[in-house]
Amino acid sequence: MAKLYFRYGAMGSAKTLNLLAVRHNYEVQGKRVMLLKPCVDVRFGAETVRSRAGLEYPADLLVEPEDRLQNRDLEGLHCILVDECQFLTTAWVDHLREVTRTHGIPVIAYGLRTNFRAELFDGSKRLMEVADSIEEIKTTCKFCNRKAVFNLRHDAEGRALIEGPDLLLGAEASYSPTCYPCYHERTALSRASS
Repeated sequence: MAKLYFRYGAMGSAKTLNLLAVRHNYEVQGKRVMLLKPCVDVRFGAETVRSRAGLEYPADLLVEPEDRLQNRDLEGLHCILVDECQFLTTAWVDHLREVTRTHGIPVIAYGLRTNFRAELFDGSKRLMEVADSIEEIKTTCKFCNRKAVFNLRHDAEGRALIEGPDLLLGAEASYSPTCYPCYHERTALSRASS
């Protein structure tokens, strides 16, 4: 049976770069890949999947919450790749889980595990529950050399922000990959000054 993979990492861990490399490898072998992304991710244009390293590729499908893949979409596919999977609904994750079983197509989903408050995104939570394979893509903390596991949101002066909407697209300069000690220190200072 094909597997559902969840590959997660903090911001700046090269998740999309990894996804685009996997897409390239499948296509070099003459295999058909479908590249999906949630419709809410419009940072680089609605239909573009782009890494911070500058590589990009057009998405094959922009995922709306109520949409589902049809049998005709899946014919001849060898793999489905999903960028920014944290923004998927639970129902979409369950749909992709079923595609692996009913059509034998592996699904590799890339995204963040948690938001800036260190809380699971809905899509990531469901992937943690039902994925066959959960793999961390590692990066280091912006402030030290430890492994980053959190996404610290901060203002232009570097002060941690602890309030605000979960979804703040196009503000990469407002986030930093952070280890737990650095995350705790900076968010505690913000709480104390509130």
